[in-house]
Amino acid sequence: MDVAVVGAGPVGLLLALLLGRKGWRVEVLERQATAFGRPRAVHLDHEAARILQNAGVMDRLAPQTEVMDSYLWRNAAGEALLWLDGAPDVPTVSGWPASNMFCQPDLERLLTEAVSGQPTIRVRPGHEVRDVAADGEGVSVRATDPGGAQADVRARWVIGCDGADSRVRRLAGLGTIDLHYQAEWLIVDVQPAEPVRWSPLNVQVCDPARPTTAVSGGPGRRRFEFMRLPGDAEDDFGSAATAWRLLEPWDLSPANAVLERHAVYTFGARLVDQWRRGPLLVAGDAAHQMPPFAGQGLCSGLRDAASLAWKLDLVLAGRASETLLDSYGSERCPPVRAAIDFSVELGKIICVLDPDAAAARDRDFAPIAEAGPMPLPDPPLPGPGVWLPGDPHAGQLALQAPVGQDGSQARLDDATGGGWVLLGHGAAAAGDLPAGLGRWWAALGGRCLQVAPGGQVAPGGPLQDSTGAYGRWFGTLERDTVLIRPDSCLFGTAAGPDAAARLVDALRSALEGAAITAIGQE
Repeated sequence: MDVAVVGAGPVGLLLALLLGRKGWRVEVLERQATAFGRPRAVHLDHEAARILQNAGVMDRLAPQTEVMDSYLWRNAAGEALLWLDGAPDVPTVSGWPASNMFCQPDLERLLTEAVSGQPTIRVRPGHEVRDVAADGEGVSVRATDPGGAQADVRARWVIGCDGADSRVRRLAGLGTIDLHYQAEWLIVDVQPAEPVRWSPLNVQVCDPARPTTAVSGGPGRRRFEFMRLPGDAEDDFGSAATAWRLLEPWDLSPANAVLERHAVYTFGARLVDQWRRGPLLVAGDAAHQMPPFAGQGLCSGLRDAASLAWKLDLVLAGRASETLLDSYGSERCPPVRAAIDFSVELGKIICVLDPDAAAARDRDFAPIAEAGPMPLPDPPLPGPGVWLPGDPHAGQLALQAPVGQDGSQARLDDATGGGWVLLGHGAAAAGDLPAGLGRWWAALGGRCLQVAPGGQVAPGGPLQDSTGAYGRWFGTLERDTVLIRPDSCLFGTAAGPDAAARLVDALRSALEGAAITAIGQE
């Protein structure tokens, strides 16, 4: 077996799918025998949606999502403290809405179906990992099957996607950094009997009497989160009766809604101090946990899978040494830490229980509210890793705007097929590579394409920039050629007659040396 993935949640399934589509043999071990029915993620940002698009599932999930118009933070009196604008009609760099609300079981079904269509992937539900032992040749994984019998798996690499209480993380000896945030919340998913359009779609109620979250859980669903207060009895706070009692102010009751799921969760903030130890790695909640207020928990895990998949692919294929995998943690750690810190800061806004402190907070936020809706923050850039040294654009997401060829329209990643892409603009010849470098690029699976201004082009010619978005983007970059990694990030940018060759040669050097480069530095 090439890779054993422990955990069949969205992150584990996505990683298995991305590797399986490259032909690698993947075993997925999941301790749950049946689908996990408790409340989980409800938010995907545009980059996460693009990752799922490139995995072949987002177009099927999209009809089951609800695009966020805005995210209102208000006090107990209903006055705005903070208003984040979802800008649903404004194109993002990824080509998907900035904020998409969904039901996680819908995503898991689609990923499960996609994984089942890959002949090199096997999913084994009801298999709980008991031990992992690495040696010079790989890893032995010992699990027990649903009947309690021992099941052994031998793999070259083992990835723990097994949640916040990750056994792989513990067995690998990977420690965690406690970022000092903890609060218990009752999470409730309901289906109102009659469809209701909530506006704004997502709300945080910063009320010291009971901090509350009320957001979309996907079309026809609502997600509520109620903070546990010091006086709440531990034995019944997580009961259905408590859930209905807390839903009463929202005009929801057993007479007009169905209680789908409810459970008490402890929101925490932790980050692994090391993402890899030899052939053992972690991703998703096994690597990081954060409060849900920024909606970045699952999004961060999907980014983990997208970053790790192409690196593992090259290592498995022998096109890069295993030291390339050190860049997985170095790239992912800074943006994940930034997402955790941002989520914690948002939690400090909502989780104020002292009335006087809440009044002071309200006064502090009055000028922010008066300024009007704010744009959603951009995802933070990756950390040091596989980037063109000194390029200020390295690490940014490549633009995905509509392009046309032979009279058709498509998203860029669909038109290129994803993977490694050299994209030139206008007259830039992205395919003009010296013979030896061209052979290396082709062996990597790289493609060379051009995008030209709108208008008719010859069949088989450049992609049409029918909206002019690429002309504006390349103009902002002040470059005419970009090299896009399989995770849609820019490896680097260049200009001039030999731009493509310089970019590919730099990538070859980076992969052969497995060098870790800080973004924007020589």
